[in-house]
Amino acid sequence: MTKKILLLGSGELGKEFVIACQRKGQYVVACDSYAGAPAMQVADECEVFSMLDGDALEAAVKKHNPDLIVPEIEAIRTERLYEFEKQGIQVVPSAKAVNYTMNRKAIRELAHTELGLKTANYRYAATYEEFEKAAEEIGYPFIVKPLMSSSGHGQSKVDSPAELAEAWKCAAEGARGDIKEVIVEEFIKFDSEITLLTVTQKNGKTLFCQPIGHVQKHGDYRESFQPAPITPEQLKTAQEMADKVTAALTGAGIWGVEFFLSDKEGVYFSELSPRPHDTGMVTLAGTQNLSEFELHCRAVLGLPIPEITQERMGASAVILSEIESQEKPRYSGEEEVCKYSNTYLRIFGKPTTRLHRRMGVVVSYAPLGGDINALRDKCKEAASKVKVY
Repeated sequence: MTKKILLLGSGELGKEFVIACQRKGQYVVACDSYAGAPAMQVADECEVFSMLDGDALEAAVKKHNPDLIVPEIEAIRTERLYEFEKQGIQVVPSAKAVNYTMNRKAIRELAHTELGLKTANYRYAATYEEFEKAAEEIGYPFIVKPLMSSSGHGQSKVDSPAELAEAWKCAAEGARGDIKEVIVEEFIKFDSEITLLTVTQKNGKTLFCQPIGHVQKHGDYRESFQPAPITPEQLKTAQEMADKVTAALTGAGIWGVEFFLSDKEGVYFSELSPRPHDTGMVTLAGTQNLSEFELHCRAVLGLPIPEITQERMGASAVILSEIESQEKPRYSGEEEVCKYSNTYLRIFGKPTTRLHRRMGVVVSYAPLGGDINALRDKCKEAASKVKVY
């Protein structure tokens, strides 16, 4: 049962995935572009290189000869994954899935054009002139995102022509990899947004977690809560959409499928990640019988997942850095967090910091049926006690 796993990207999500794998007796090689990344601290071996360097990626695969390759970030030379898959290495969830979802253009065309899922109106732009034209066609306000980025980097809301130049600059600076094109999306007046964690299995049916509500700022996750309020009709539609798109992309693993919910307009497909989702860190509060990381581990190893059950309600709130430093960060306030009942602090262990970088998370839980908003407020209050310096 022991497999060698090559983890591409070693952030906080990768760290929790490695811990889940270690508890199953697996052997993990954690890779990232910098030393001391969170997942490296709990892995068996580590490698430091840019995963946008196809030759360096191939060298790491040849050196370690893994059974599985598990991407955790977007900035990867994804076309090389097809070659590894042909060699008999399992790519998670699949080379096709990773290649499509690392590029917003590919996944949007699959979802909207091929599968007919409901999405916001959109245009693409590779030059500033195309960006101006796209803005005119879509209308204000709109959202602009780099085709390849993560954690909200380069994303902004544009309310008027006066903001175009700054939004274009922000998108260019926030792009990852060598794709400099952007997507211009109609601004949907949604009532709420959710992540529907979806689990595809090698030898079992597709399973769904209870929806996770979340709040974003500048396109990046700040807090999440589970279960999120949703009507049975909306949930059914979201599950059908998630099932369609994950089936088309193929492979086993957990997927973070994001949706906008509008009481008047229904459910809109937004984005998709073929791996544990940052908003799913709320499952570290024991909201489910299995956390998203345990689910991902089981799915990629082909282990059975009989069911996913909601055990309690939970909330998460991130800890952001207010400083920028190349020194190892220190923290204060842990004793204050520990004064809160049913609340846990998770420091990610990043070796350096920058302004507004996610450095940790606080998760809280309470019995099902309680006041979810009160739980969210409690969790955010606890997280505010932690300072990075």
